[in-house]
Amino acid sequence: MAPVLILMGSQSDWPVMQHAAKMLKDLGVEWRAEVVSAHRTPDLLKSSMEQAEQDGVPVVIAGAGGAAHLPGMLAAYTAIPVLGVPVPSKQLKGLDSLLSIVQMPKGVAVGTLAIGQAGAANAGLLAAQIVGTTNAKVRESVQAFRTAQRDKVMNGPKLELPDA
Repeated sequence: MAPVLILMGSQSDWPVMQHAAKMLKDLGVEWRAEVVSAHRTPDLLKSSMEQAEQDGVPVVIAGAGGAAHLPGMLAAYTAIPVLGVPVPSKQLKGLDSLLSIVQMPKGVAVGTLAIGQAGAANAGLLAAQIVGTTNAKVRESVQAFRTAQRDKVMNGPKLELPDA
């Protein structure tokens, strides 16, 4: 299977988007990351989606900040599921990015995650779940991750009142 494709609007988005890559790696899912700007490299955006279609990429994770057009433009060029990660912006802390990604017109779907690192990590998890629909090994990795999370909560420290 082709790797999950992680795209971002600029190199400066990598500190956030690397959390998607780490989650995928931890779950045993191959990935590759590239910089493709909706505004500065529109031809590359289109050709990247054409290549992803040819390669059989199962899902695309797209991170973008500010106007955040990348996830929606990618979705316009493909039937591959696109997961959008709003990257925090300096001016509005990512709220602008979130609203841009989540407000897609009817007929162009983008699965939108939370702003920042948590959203990127969850995009990696959701991408693994999508891959897991046809890959039993990845599905087992996701289930093991969930079990480990549950166990961490269940076996955590006991909450007690402090001595007064």
